Amino acid sequence: MTPILELKNISKAFGPVKVLTGVDFDLYAGEVHALMGENGAGKSTMIRIASGDHRADEGEIRLDGEPRRFAGPREAQAEGIAVVHQELLLFPALSVAENVFLGHQPKTAGGFVDWARMRREARELLDRLDCPNLDVDQRVSKLSVADRQRVEIARALSRNARVLIMDEPTAALAEADVRRLLEVIRRLRADGVGIVYVSHRMNEIFEIADRVTVLRDGRSIGTSKVADVTEGSLVSMMVGRDIHQLFPKVDIPRGETRLEVSGLSLAGVIEDISFDLHAGEILGIAGLVGSGRTELAQTIFGVTPATAGEIRVDGAPRRIASVRDAIAAGIAYVPEDRGLHGLVRPQPLRENVSMAILDRLTRYAVVDTGREQRLASEAIERFSIRARDARQRVGQLSGGNQQKVVLAKWLATDPKVLILDEPTRGIDIGAKTEIHRLMGELARKGLAILMISSELPEVLGMSDRILVMREGRLSAIVDRKDATPDSVGAAMMQTRREPAAAGGAR
Repeated sequence: MTPILELKNISKAFGPVKVLTGVDFDLYAGEVHALMGENGAGKSTMIRIASGDHRADEGEIRLDGEPRRFAGPREAQAEGIAVVHQELLLFPALSVAENVFLGHQPKTAGGFVDWARMRREARELLDRLDCPNLDVDQRVSKLSVADRQRVEIARALSRNARVLIMDEPTAALAEADVRRLLEVIRRLRADGVGIVYVSHRMNEIFEIADRVTVLRDGRSIGTSKVADVTEGSLVSMMVGRDIHQLFPKVDIPRGETRLEVSGLSLAGVIEDISFDLHAGEILGIAGLVGSGRTELAQTIFGVTPATAGEIRVDGAPRRIASVRDAIAAGIAYVPEDRGLHGLVRPQPLRENVSMAILDRLTRYAVVDTGREQRLASEAIERFSIRARDARQRVGQLSGGNQQKVVLAKWLATDPKVLILDEPTRGIDIGAKTEIHRLMGELARKGLAILMISSELPEVLGMSDRILVMREGRLSAIVDRKDATPDSVGAAMMQTRREPAAAGGAR
């Protein structure tokens, strides 16, 4: 049986940096072939070469056994290769049907857009994806992330895609939407579509993939049937060493109280939240989507000022009516969406790292570029950021390295309290371990850390105590020694009542 897609001996360099060296990959019709590797391993470059966005320096691409050279993405699309990117490339102001057929709208005999046919065929594609309730005339701006992703997949199918490359498709999805997406993938596989599935989530790989290929440092480490590997063996292949402990938590004696929150409320969003946070402590926040976790963090940081309650830092009451007030109080916040709220990706690493302390680097409205450069160079070394130099655009870095840049930016403010919202979302296992290790180092140096995570193993593995939220209220505070998936999960699911303090708020 001939593979539908083959990449043979692919090599690619950007200047002096060798990104891919002799990479082989193949895909059969009706197969899900997972592609794994740490951030920076070369996955994105390989995807771009397969989809015509980059041209390989060496090697060849074959479709159905025949060599192909793509001058650009349009040629790859014409051959049936489509990519669903992690950051969806849709036009919010256009309708679902318009997005699905953008660039190749069906036409009438007179050369005008055949709106009736376009709506009808868009409806047929969405039905194929089991989306009966998705209105083809709805503006994309009104859709959820999960529905936007389905529109992106429908757009790929509208071009008769035989190869569908999915780059971290579940990174921004809730669990229920993940389950629906995996079912869509099963339908497409049964229809004979070949799917390249790029993900860091091990459970998805073992559930949906037939084979898996691992890249490390731009080289193919191996390809195996998923049934023949274990999570441990995949991790070892990806990072070149055994990881016995993904969550390198160290016990650190709690220091003095850094942050006190008393009766904090934001009208209609969070209500009567009270807790404290100590130097050297990692306080995890768990809760279902919509429980108020991120809203609590943004209220403490002044993004949405509280309507009631009190915040104290080092025992002193602080009025936090803005982000500027929070920074002045010694609070830093690494947001959930690093791309949208944490970084300016077209700008270089140097300017991103200095962004939160420009006032300290500026004299007479002129930035001291020498100090800015030293700050960035120190961040690259301290956080092991993989970048060509401080002038490289942040958008060119891998997800894990972008996250390190956001951390470096806020740690430059010399905070007392660090809020981390989904600190390892969308990054690979090796990068996750690095972030977790860094969190431990920061706690050891006396930083007080408030960590929000949707991944219960991360919350259980890294937290000294766990604050559980439900419907905008505090459901429980659980000590590490008492925290289990069952106890924390039960607190996340329980109906509204007074907080169950297993370990106490104080």
